[in-house]
Amino acid sequence: MRGSIRQRGKKNWQIQIYTGLGPDGKPRRHFETVKGRKGDAQKRLTELLASLDKGVYTPPGRLTLADLLNQWLQGYVKTNCSIRTLESYQAIAEVHLIPSLGHHQLKHLNQQMIQAYYGKACEKLSSRTVHHQHRVLSQALKYAVRQGYLGRNPCELVDPPSPKGKPMRTLTQSEVQDLLISAQGSYYYPVIYTAVSSGLRQAELLGLEWRDIDIASRSISVNRVLYKRRGICQFNEPKTEHSRRLVSMTSKLAEFLGEYRLERARLYHQLGKTITLDDLVFSNVEGKPLNPSSLSREFARIVKRAGLKHSRFHDLRHTFASLMLLRGAKPKVISEALGHASVAFTMDIYSHIIEGMQSEAMALLDEVLPAGVNVAGKNNGNLTATADIKLAKP
Repeated sequence: MRGSIRQRGKKNWQIQIYTGLGPDGKPRRHFETVKGRKGDAQKRLTELLASLDKGVYTPPGRLTLADLLNQWLQGYVKTNCSIRTLESYQAIAEVHLIPSLGHHQLKHLNQQMIQAYYGKACEKLSSRTVHHQHRVLSQALKYAVRQGYLGRNPCELVDPPSPKGKPMRTLTQSEVQDLLISAQGSYYYPVIYTAVSSGLRQAELLGLEWRDIDIASRSISVNRVLYKRRGICQFNEPKTEHSRRLVSMTSKLAEFLGEYRLERARLYHQLGKTITLDDLVFSNVEGKPLNPSSLSREFARIVKRAGLKHSRFHDLRHTFASLMLLRGAKPKVISEALGHASVAFTMDIYSHIIEGMQSEAMALLDEVLPAGVNVAGKNNGNLTATADIKLAKP
C-alpha cells in the first residue's frame, strides 16, 4: 500500500505514505496530520501521491523554494489554470525566482530575503515586472501554507514595488478612419476592421469559425482562442467563463462579414474547395490559422503608414470601448461585450474616459432640470422683512 489514513482524534487524521527506500535499504515513510474531515485528508493524500508520481515530492523539512515552485506549478497551476498561465508562471520561476531565491530552504525563507531580492531586481527590471514576480511568489507560498509547509506566508510582510500603469492608447474617430484607409489592400484588413468594430481580443478573433458568425441575428459567439506557443499555433478554450460570450455586431460589421464570406467562398472555389462552418473566419489562403506574430508586425507597418504612434493591435479593443462610452453606451453593456468579470473592472480601466465625460453629462442634465428660482426675491416684502428681523436678532 502506497498510502493510508488513520483517525487520530475527533477531527484529526494522520496520513502515511511510502516514499521509497533510504540509503540503508530500509523503507521510508512520510507522516502528516490533517485537521478537518476525512475527505480533506483523502484530498491531501491524493496530492502527495501525485507529487510522488511526478517526481516533485520532497520531504517538508528539507523543502527548498525551488522544490515548492516546481511542486506548485506541476501539482496545482497545471491542473487549475490555463496553459498560457502555466507557461508564464514557469518562465518567471525558472528565469527569476529559482536562480535568485530557489536555494533557500522554505523554513528559512523570510521577508528580509524577499524584500532584498525585490530591491536588487528593480535595478534591472521595471517595477511592473517585479510586481508580477511578487504575485507569483506569493501565490506559491500561499499554497505552501495550505499544505502545512509554512505557518505564514512571508510575502504578506513584504512591500512589493508599485507597478506604474502604462498610458492607454486609444484612437479617435478620425484616427480610426486613417488607420482603416492605411489598412486597405492589406490581407489583414478584415481582422483589423472586425477588431475595432467588436472589441474582441486578437486571440479570440483568430479562433473564430464561420459557425460562430450569425449574420442574420448580427452576433458573434466567442468559444475558443488561438495562441502561438513556442512557434506552434494552438486552439484553447477561453480563459474564463466571462470570456465565453455572445457579442452583438453593428449592422455595418454584419454586412461586411457577409460580403467577406462570399469573397472567401469564391477563393475556396478557385482552389477546388468548399467553404464550411468549420473553416476559420480569418485564415491564410490555405485555410490555416493566421500567425499572431505576423499580424502584429503587419499592424505596426499599417500604423506607421497612417502616421499613428505607439499603437498596438490590442489598442483597437480599447478604442472600441472608449468610442462606445463616448457615444453613451451603458457600462454593463460594454463590460459584457469585452468579456470582463465585472462592470467595476471595466470602469476602473476606462475611468479616465469617464472623467472626461463629466462636462457632457452636466450639459445633458442641464437640459433636463428646470432653472432655479430665488424664493426670497420672488416673495412679498413682508416675508423679506420677517427674514431681516430674524437675522437681526443676536
